[in-house]
Amino acid sequence: MALEVQIEKRLASFTLSLDFSCDAEPLAVLGPSGSGKSMTLRCIAGLERPDRGRIVLGNDVLFDSAKHVSKPSRARRIGLLFQHYALFPHMTVAENIAFGLDGIADAERRARVTKQISQTHLAGLESRYPRELSGGEQQRVALARALAIEPQALLLDEPLSALDTHLRSQIERQLIETLGQFRRPALFVTHNMEEAYRIAANLLVLSKGRAVALGPKEEIFRHPPSKEVALLTGCKNFSQACSISSDEVEALDWSCKLRVARQKSAATAHIGIRAHHIDFSDAAPASAPTENTFPCWLVRASETPFRITLFLKLHRPPDASGEHHLQAEVFKEKWAHFKDLPQPWHVRLSPDSLFVLPE
Repeated sequence: MALEVQIEKRLASFTLSLDFSCDAEPLAVLGPSGSGKSMTLRCIAGLERPDRGRIVLGNDVLFDSAKHVSKPSRARRIGLLFQHYALFPHMTVAENIAFGLDGIADAERRARVTKQISQTHLAGLESRYPRELSGGEQQRVALARALAIEPQALLLDEPLSALDTHLRSQIERQLIETLGQFRRPALFVTHNMEEAYRIAANLLVLSKGRAVALGPKEEIFRHPPSKEVALLTGCKNFSQACSISSDEVEALDWSCKLRVARQKSAATAHIGIRAHHIDFSDAAPASAPTENTFPCWLVRASETPFRITLFLKLHRPPDASGEHHLQAEVFKEKWAHFKDLPQPWHVRLSPDSLFVLPE
């Protein structure tokens, strides 16, 4: 079964215009706030009406502007999971999960509730009210409710963003488990790049209502099609660039020539590399020439519990301006090996890790 979406909807600052499909592999929808992610889900769910287009789930036409078809939300067999749970405070866990199961036999309703309580690890909480639950438990109840109707598609609108770090990790594991069993179209909306990468196999990147990238996550992260997509997927290092040959470019902002593994076109505009792909070499180029290896000096460092971000100046020591060329991210164990070595250190920008970006 596939979900096919071709829609246009005029919004205040741009027109949402999308054409994509999703099948049994979860699709993460990534983009900044206000890019149209949530509106896309609302149109699929029937909570908003596109101006024109078509939405088809399997053989079921949910919306077709040309044929004047627009099924109401309740008839679309789509499960929804929102950021803020949307549980009914006067209902117990079991009653919240059963909401939406009107019109089926009592035995079947009880069986579905029991199944979802088991699958979402809520056993023992059936008689509690939302106020008696943790944030993670409430989100699992909301997930169980979305699945109890046995939906043909599942829409998840930033379901982790309201949780603290510990609960987010728990619910993320639950979502990965659930989506692995679901095997029907599922869209996971997020503005968190790492969540998108962990949860979904495929990625749709939105910017101002348009798809700027769509495909397998690994391909988009390793070879973004544009600087905009590279930025939206977390790349921090860019230089203006021009081609020298099919496998060499000049990085103008970094004042160096670089061997590259892949150029899509001769119209090179920028070159980029992700912070965690920058490597540190023990060899100085003067004594043992190494491809794409350059002397660098530390401008400043920023520490997190497990990693260090290093702001580096290439070719010469930093000056009073504090300007840097590159950001590198290293685990603290690696940092401990070279932090006390005399500078300059030497960075290597692997040809396989560099991506050349067109205008």
